[in-house]
Amino acid sequence: MKTVVITGSARGLGLEMAKCFRSKNFNVIISDLFKKDLENARKVLLKVKGQGDIDYFACDITKENDIVNLINKVKNKYGVIDFWINNAGINQPDKMIWDLSSEEIDRMLDIDLKGTIVASKLISKVMIEQNKGSIYNVEGHGSNDAIIPGLSIYGTAKRGVTYFTMALAKEMENMKVDVIVGRLSPGIMITDFIVNAFRNKKIELSNKNKKVYNILGDYPDIVAKYLVNKMIINTNNNVKINWLTNRKAAFRFMTSMFNKRDFFKDK
Repeated sequence: MKTVVITGSARGLGLEMAKCFRSKNFNVIISDLFKKDLENARKVLLKVKGQGDIDYFACDITKENDIVNLINKVKNKYGVIDFWINNAGINQPDKMIWDLSSEEIDRMLDIDLKGTIVASKLISKVMIEQNKGSIYNVEGHGSNDAIIPGLSIYGTAKRGVTYFTMALAKEMENMKVDVIVGRLSPGIMITDFIVNAFRNKKIELSNKNKKVYNILGDYPDIVAKYLVNKMIINTNNNVKINWLTNRKAAFRFMTSMFNKRDFFKDK
C-alpha cells in the first residue's frame, strides 16, 4: 500500500487531495499548523470509503526541524514515502509592496517559497535513498508571469516555486534515480484562501476580481480529483499537471455571458 504526505492539508485543496488519495486506498498523512484542525480533517477523511491508514502530524513548514520530524515519523511507521506534496501556503494581504511590512514579506516568502524549497530538499534525500517516489509542488498566481497589483510577493514566491521545481527536476534527472519531480497548477479555487491573508486576515475582493473568479474559479474537490488522478498515473519527470489550461480559460471567457456563476452571492 502506497503512502502520501500532503502539507497544508487540514482544509482546502490539500484536504480534498487527501480525500482522493484515501478513496484510492493510500496511507494518507495530513499535516498542518494546528492539531485541532488536523483532528477535524481526520474525521472528514474517515467518512471517505477506502483502505489504508489516516495519520496527522502538526508541522510548521517554516521550521526545518518540524519537517525533519514529520519525515522521520512517516518513514519509521510506513517505511517508504511514495508521494510528497508541498501544498502549504498563505495568501497576501491586498496591499501594494510599499504598504507591506518587513514581517509580512518575510512570512510570505518563508511559507510560500522557502518552506517548499527546504521540504523538497529534505524529502529529496529520502527518495534518492529509497530510489523511488514523487515530489509535487503547487504553483499559483505568478507562476505563469501574470501580474496583479496587490499580489507582488505572493506572485514572486510562486514564480520562484516554478523555477525551483524545474531546477530540482533537472538535478534529479542527473542523479539517474527513479524519482519524479513535478508541478501542480490548480488554477483559481473558491476557498477561504482567496478571501483571507495569513489564514485569518479578511481580504475584501474588488468586483473586478470577483468577476474573474466567477469565470475562472472552481471548487477544490473538482480540481483535486483531476490532479490526483494525473499524479497517480504519471511516469514523467519535470511534468506540469495543469487544471486551468489556456484553452479552458479562453472558452470560459467566451461563454461567460451564457454560463453565469456567482460563488460570492452567499458570502
